[in-house]
Amino acid sequence: MNQTTKRRLTVRGFLSIFVVFTIVRQGFMHNHEGVFMGVLTLLLFCIPTFIERKTGIDLPPVLEGIIYCFIFAAEILGEVNSFYTKIPYWDTMLHTINGFLMAAIGFALVDIFNRSDRFSIKLSPLFLAIVAFCFSMTVGVLWEFYEFFMDSQFGMDMQKDWIVQSINSVMFDPNHLNIVHHVDVDSLVVNGEDWIAKYGGYIDIGLIDTMKDLLVNFIGAVVFSVIGFFYVKSRGKGKLASQFIPKVLHTQKTQEK
Repeated sequence: MNQTTKRRLTVRGFLSIFVVFTIVRQGFMHNHEGVFMGVLTLLLFCIPTFIERKTGIDLPPVLEGIIYCFIFAAEILGEVNSFYTKIPYWDTMLHTINGFLMAAIGFALVDIFNRSDRFSIKLSPLFLAIVAFCFSMTVGVLWEFYEFFMDSQFGMDMQKDWIVQSINSVMFDPNHLNIVHHVDVDSLVVNGEDWIAKYGGYIDIGLIDTMKDLLVNFIGAVVFSVIGFFYVKSRGKGKLASQFIPKVLHTQKTQEK
């Protein structure tokens, strides 16, 4: 077992201990959803190893470690321990990282084909960067579709609400023209409860959260796309990008020959 493999197993093993502890704790608390999230996390931890064995693609240790930490932060800390609501910008941080990681994976998928002798067409570094960016944004949009579906069909709140103090809308125009009217939310009573005193405004149901998530996903995707562009431009000399871009294992290359 080489040093790289040991580091990977150490990170996954260390986080797995906390996950098992969480499963046991949630079981004693009779929180079946928490137990399910813990089991799901352990299954997700197996994905990087499964990908390497089935596809012959090597995930760099840094990328694999970030993936493990991302899964743990999203499922155990975010969902089970309510970090999404207890810690400001926790969800924003994860969506930014997700944009970065998805761009790295999208970039690697295209770059592996681009460097293969089976394909006669070679793509430019700029095109690879654009594909990586588009792949990341597509994954981000699909995830928002999933959140909306779960909220609308199963009564969940994955698209977190935001407090709104004012509304700009053409709905308030008395002549039904396309003229925007600005309305400050100074008073609001819902079911006999004063929301202004309790919450500070009107609750937006998911729109702001969705656009914020896509915006930070965009930032993460742009950052890696720029890094990937210069990585291909210098043909693999960039040390930073090489820590995040999966590569084809040499053993598979030898078998193909």
